[in-house]
Amino acid sequence: MTQTEKIAEFALRYRYADIPPDILSRLKTHLLDAAASFIWAQFQETPRKMEAGIRQLYAPEQPLAADHAAQCYTAYIRYPDFMDNFLAKESTCHPSDNIGILLGACHLRDISGEDFLSAMATAYAIECRLTEIYPVMIAGFDHTTLLAFSATAAAGRLMELSAKALTHALGIAGCNLNPIVTSRASYTSEWKGLASSLVSADCMNIVMMAKNGITGPPELFEIPEKGYDAIHQQKLEHDWTAADFQLLSRCVLKTYNAEVHTQSVLELLQEMAEEYPFRVAEITEINITTFLTAYHIVGGGEYGDRTKVFSKEQADHSLPYLAAVVLLDKQVYPPQLTAERIAQEDVQSLLQKVKIHTGFPLHKPVKVAGLLDPYTAAYPDKVRCKVEITTIDGQQFTGEKEDYKGFFTRPLSWEEIKEKFIKLNKPYISAEEIDKVCDIIERLESHTANELLTAMLKNSL
Repeated sequence: MTQTEKIAEFALRYRYADIPPDILSRLKTHLLDAAASFIWAQFQETPRKMEAGIRQLYAPEQPLAADHAAQCYTAYIRYPDFMDNFLAKESTCHPSDNIGILLGACHLRDISGEDFLSAMATAYAIECRLTEIYPVMIAGFDHTTLLAFSATAAAGRLMELSAKALTHALGIAGCNLNPIVTSRASYTSEWKGLASSLVSADCMNIVMMAKNGITGPPELFEIPEKGYDAIHQQKLEHDWTAADFQLLSRCVLKTYNAEVHTQSVLELLQEMAEEYPFRVAEITEINITTFLTAYHIVGGGEYGDRTKVFSKEQADHSLPYLAAVVLLDKQVYPPQLTAERIAQEDVQSLLQKVKIHTGFPLHKPVKVAGLLDPYTAAYPDKVRCKVEITTIDGQQFTGEKEDYKGFFTRPLSWEEIKEKFIKLNKPYISAEEIDKVCDIIERLESHTANELLTAMLKNSL
């Protein structure tokens, strides 16, 4: 069997009863977390602009087709950058990117809560496993390249594709959907928060074409010269018959509305500000030591300068900005990422005092640096960091941390995620509406995904 045949077989193999109770519980907490972003984003300018562009393709009052619905729903979850992550040694992903296409499938049929959770588990398992063993980000491809496989597989499952049709769909997705990491590089634009949504739209199209007999290359990975392995310079030889859902227990959530690799630093800075007697106005330097992945993405490494910050998308991927604003405001939520807050002199001045380092001065070759740098060597099992704050009178305050609240070693509870939900959405919807969404998710086996979608939608799609 080819790899796409094996992925298709895995995607169709398990039923709801096969998913362990602890994994089902984890899926519901991640769904609740995603729902918080889903609702909040509907009231924000960037998703509304995207939606307006899509709407112009339709007659007034015409409901969106499933592909455009999947695009909108994925953007609602992804755009706030407050969603989940899976961390692998050389790559990362947002498994909740898969939820939007599953909700989009509700435009085509009624989906039971059990079927929805089963498809969600399938998507999470496939994307996390591929992220771990096939790190496309090394060569400059975005992690949404792998979303193409998981989203297609899970949506194909919900749309009842045969194993043969799903194999073709996976081949087509692999041929056509290979985004690049430029969307995340500095200076980071709005597209960073929307890139995965277009993958979802395309995957829905691909699923429906394959359902109706369109064929794709079943030997996607195996073709010697022009195959996926040859192009990505990797080799996928995974035994999908042995695959299960256990990687889901290593997925993480965010406490701060910021890029995932900043979370331990931000928690440490907030704790230091509460513990030590320094005044922020007296700080002369903030030295942060972190691991190589964080340095490259948010600390001024390969992804570019992170000290010029004027917009949300750059701010939530700038460790200098985030470090400064958490010291000043004692939190990082959407108010810390508005253009007005970003432009203020206090945070602009303080972020210039932030210096980012790794635990070893050389960054290449990566495998050598990863062995010699204790911070990088510990990742992704730990997200180690060290902070040294120096004040104008010469005092130095130091702290270290290796995880954060929301990491898989210290997961957020249902109640803590609900608090996050309320904090995000209290300005926009009522407590009764929040409780309704939470109750449906908690007992999703007794509801349909269509009911959940209706409860989360605050405008007509």
